Amino acid sequence: MTSTVPFFLSRIIGAKVYDSASKFVGTVKDLLLSAELSTNQESIERPVVHGISLKINNQINHFSFDHFEVSKKKRTLLVRCNKLEELPENKKETSIPLAGLVLDKQIVDLNGRKVVRVNDVRLVTINNITYAIAVDVGIEGLLRRIGIVQPVKFLFSLVKSTVPSKFISWDDMEAIDYSNLSIKLTSTYSKLNTLHPSDLADIIEDLDNRSRQSVFLALDEEMAADVLEEMEPKAQIKIIEGMSVEKMADVLEKMPANEAADILDSLEEEKAELLLNEMEAESSSEVRELLEYENYEVGSIMTTEILAYEENTTVEAVFEDLRLNQPEVESMFGFFVINKNNELIATFSFRDLAVSAPGTQISAFMNDDPIFLFDEQKIDDVAELVSKYNLLAIPVVNKENQLEGMVVIHDVIEDLVNKRRTNKK
Repeated sequence: MTSTVPFFLSRIIGAKVYDSASKFVGTVKDLLLSAELSTNQESIERPVVHGISLKINNQINHFSFDHFEVSKKKRTLLVRCNKLEELPENKKETSIPLAGLVLDKQIVDLNGRKVVRVNDVRLVTINNITYAIAVDVGIEGLLRRIGIVQPVKFLFSLVKSTVPSKFISWDDMEAIDYSNLSIKLTSTYSKLNTLHPSDLADIIEDLDNRSRQSVFLALDEEMAADVLEEMEPKAQIKIIEGMSVEKMADVLEKMPANEAADILDSLEEEKAELLLNEMEAESSSEVRELLEYENYEVGSIMTTEILAYEENTTVEAVFEDLRLNQPEVESMFGFFVINKNNELIATFSFRDLAVSAPGTQISAFMNDDPIFLFDEQKIDDVAELVSKYNLLAIPVVNKENQLEGMVVIHDVIEDLVNKRRTNKK
């Protein structure tokens, strides 16, 4: 028969522990969670409590939880100790103190895509193994902590209402303060990497400065670049100010040149120059060229990551290039045809590629009367062309008709929105 005892962390902290002879042993100060997950009878992986911190004779000691039993008698939580066995050093080093590192700390609700604070932790003992199963981020958890949940519940019942409660399964949250441990847990922030960059950007913006830097630094460079691109300008600056020039340069190199240019343009000139000098020569050169444009010019919002081919290129060769280089989705909003002097002569679409035979040259279906913009043309002209011709992307050329990049509709909308915000202010 399965023995199950559910309880809350707030109820066991401060509880008195007795041995099998009912002799007082000490007072519970914390429960220590294993950094490794364990599989229970339902084949669900849960973090296990493997240690307990007791205050004995005014000293805090850490013991194995294997010899402790948690039970309930009416509303009272009882903790019994059958043996005091010191927790091994290797387990101490990899433990997560629930009260010390989880209570009142910020976590990310992966389903709600937002930052919340932990008011309590829900645990359950199943056949003498104790698991952490959820965190309480509701008002009820806070009231339980200060010992007034029952009186408040009674008052709410008088008006036929309930105390708001909210639990987040341990599987659906990511703690962001594990970096306080003496070691770096391999699983730290692993769940955050599964979120969309825009969701993660919103979450990071809501964090305090220390946590914001900690989470951002834990991301790989590709994800960090995507997230930074989605953040608000003020948050971008705060991130950059808290990072080393070397690390920030590596991230900027992974971003589209136009996005990197926008960020650098918002920094002090000295800081921007340091980052440009640290970046790889090719990336730095592309960004510098974009920074030369005035903010009202098309060149300031164009992307230089484009797909351009000569007219005798076959469909098969284009697809092979796409497979090899794996461009971003936005890059495939427009395909361009150039001559040997890099002059724009035509455009074609992905649909043209998809319906054509592999050996067909792109000259057979290209549009040799393309709509285009000049790099020094005013941004205000872009919206009219996008609306009139229903375009996702427009090629951008210089005075010599050489292809410089393209403007994507997303960047046009973003620029217009930013202008409206600025005008309102």
